[in-house]
Amino acid sequence: MKRSRVRVEISPSILAANFASLEREIHAAEAGGARQIHVDVMDGHFVPNLTVGVPVVTSIRPVTTVPIEVHLMIDNPGSFIDRFAHAGADRIYVHQEATPHLDRVLNAIRERGLEAGVAINPSTPPSLLEEVLDLVSAVLVMSVNPGFGGQRFIPRSLAKIRELAEMRSRYNGGYRIAVDGGVELENVAEIVRAGADILIAGTCVFHSPDPTVAARQLLERAQEALAVKV
Repeated sequence: MKRSRVRVEISPSILAANFASLEREIHAAEAGGARQIHVDVMDGHFVPNLTVGVPVVTSIRPVTTVPIEVHLMIDNPGSFIDRFAHAGADRIYVHQEATPHLDRVLNAIRERGLEAGVAINPSTPPSLLEEVLDLVSAVLVMSVNPGFGGQRFIPRSLAKIRELAEMRSRYNGGYRIAVDGGVELENVAEIVRAGADILIAGTCVFHSPDPTVAARQLLERAQEALAVKV
């Protein structure tokens, strides 16, 4: 049976925001329709960049009422679950490639009352997630090689989104499909038509003249694509 899709959401990534006015940037994205905020955590080992950590999540938790999703692009993600849970995360994504104990880490997230998410890099096939799909609320497809914002969307990511959507229908799964990397006005419609539910966008929103307008336009175009999808 084909799963009915009733909504699509944007999750602006603060990686691209101006940290000198982060609260204002977050509120601008919310005004444009953002219903969650995405925090990219990188350790300089699992990916070739170093970004933010627990203190930033702790700082932004009091200034927003929307869920905060934390994307752990780090080695040994299991050792940080408690700290991000206490900081105020609502969903934590861990990478399939980052831990040999994926089932254990996802269950640890769930045991702390958070939503568990799993992410895969561009070279990882969705089939490797079959054993854990019942544990997650969302699967994140990296549509660029992780580490830096502003990269171009990898076209073959569309096939992976479609495969995850087909797996969701086949297993009657309840997970949502998130896409992170190169999401912009020009390609958002085909991403949504492929099966994506959560659009993680940083540069497209925060590097625009008006993040509120940019977020609203991205959401409107995504909703239009969902409305006409057969």
